[in-house]
Amino acid sequence: MQIIHPLADMTRWSEDVLFRGETIALVPTMGYFHEGHLSLMRLAGRLADHVVVSLFVNSIQFAPGEDLDQYPRDLENDTRLAANEKVDVLFVPSDSEMYENGGATRVRVEGITAVLCGRQRPSHFEGVTTVVAKLFNITKPHFAVFGEKDFQQLAVIRRMTRDLNWNIDIVGHPIVRESDGLAMSSRNAYLSGEERQSACCLYRAIEQARASFAAGVRDAARLQVEVRDTLLANPDVSIDYIALVDQHSLAEREEADAGTVLALAVRVGTTRLIDNGFLADDTEKSN
Repeated sequence: MQIIHPLADMTRWSEDVLFRGETIALVPTMGYFHEGHLSLMRLAGRLADHVVVSLFVNSIQFAPGEDLDQYPRDLENDTRLAANEKVDVLFVPSDSEMYENGGATRVRVEGITAVLCGRQRPSHFEGVTTVVAKLFNITKPHFAVFGEKDFQQLAVIRRMTRDLNWNIDIVGHPIVRESDGLAMSSRNAYLSGEERQSACCLYRAIEQARASFAAGVRDAARLQVEVRDTLLANPDVSIDYIALVDQHSLAEREEADAGTVLALAVRVGTTRLIDNGFLADDTEKSN
């Protein structure tokens, strides 16, 4: 596995691959790898001849007062883990080169970025789409693999890719969970032992909503009340949002159906966690 830092070197490597008629799959990450990240890398290895994993803590997707400085980092361990997978290149650009002179250009997707996490973090998705657009241009992938835990992010990237006519297949990977159901996340490292137990309420709430849906409940307001009660029964939990949304438009639903997604954002102590799931748990997410 190669480790590449300069942007020009990364693009040169990709152009050599393309010249040979071979394919590239990109896995964009902010590092601090766990099994969820490694699963994305394995899927990428099944999709393309070569896998590029980018590792970049993207400063412009963090608002003032968020956890940019505290975000967990461990480049040595990340390098070791990636090297054990089918990864050809670990691309680790610098902030100064990615945003030379501050970077005056931003990529904005409207509409679906204004709901869910976009309400609480109004500048977040502009930072995400800008960095992903840059990574696409630098690495020139045929495929890009993202985790479905960040359900809104995946929808936004798919919309950006369609709107800007990139010939890139955006592939979602199902949420990877701990044995107790907690969705794997780098931010789980912030949780104390007691908070870690409380954090399992997200998955319990999803399972509760699925059980109610299977029993015939379709009223979104009633389902939201049940989810709220499940979440708030746990110490140190506060709710950012509970939403039942269409999987494509992210518009909120009044009546749930099999394609409805329950999207959650809560704070456990000071740590913000997100999770999601289809109400019909055998529903396949589609593009």
